Amino acid sequence: MNATELRPGNHFVYDQNLYTVIDVALNKTAMRKMVVKVKVRNLRSGSTTEMSFLSGTDVEKVTLDKRKMTYLYESAGNLVFMDQQTFDQLEISRERLEWELNFLKTEQEIEILQYEDELLGISLPAKVNLQVTETEPAVKGDTVNKAMKDAVLETGYKIRVPLFISAGEVIIVRTDDGSYDGRA
Repeated sequence: MNATELRPGNHFVYDQNLYTVIDVALNKTAMRKMVVKVKVRNLRSGSTTEMSFLSGTDVEKVTLDKRKMTYLYESAGNLVFMDQQTFDQLEISRERLEWELNFLKTEQEIEILQYEDELLGISLPAKVNLQVTETEPAVKGDTVNKAMKDAVLETGYKIRVPLFISAGEVIIVRTDDGSYDGRA
């Protein structure tokens, strides 16, 4: 596929690396080929980078296999997932899922991403519901800007929430940037 056809969410192979597209910007100036600037995430290492292609450059588009699985527990530095249909269990190293662990609860259904026989990681939903376990008390009169305070969620993740949120409430959290999105 031509690099000008890349869109956010596409997966492709370039220089033996597997990438997913986060953002695309096309730049066409007079008397020059179009330049495609692509913000990508390396699916093997997790690093994010920007790449530039000229309009004639080809990349190999790939399709990832997605399997619905349920997170069961953590064992010896590995997270254990189970397929609800076949009851097959799969282990993924804790180091590969550092960010995802902030939003992962036991018995939560997620998608496992695979390319051919290579395990790449998990795909979380865009938003998850998590319970606030502790929060500091609201300071009255502190409302000059968007009044926010610190809170700790049931997964141990620390987040900024509005003053009206109290311990025990369930909130919606965005998994892409880890920000508060609303009450559940």
